[in-house]
Amino acid sequence: MYSYEDRVRAVELYIRLGKRVKATIRQLGYPTKNALKGWCREFEQRLDLRVGCAVRPPSILKFRRRRLLSTTSL
Repeated sequence: MYSYEDRVRAVELYIRLGKRVKATIRQLGYPTKNALKGWCREFEQRLDLRVGCAVRPPSILKFRRRRLLSTTSL
């Protein structure tokens, strides 16, 4: 996981380098191609990045596991 400052630094460099993914990653040594593209997409939509990480909803498997455990504990 990268800090807010690291992500902003990567997005700013990406824009400065003419939106060249490989050049950005080579210069910084991070992130992955998909992470950088996601940060850039978020930056274009919101004109900023989230301070923390995005919270994902629990997967359906976790939901099913909880439901199964609650019914078997009777």
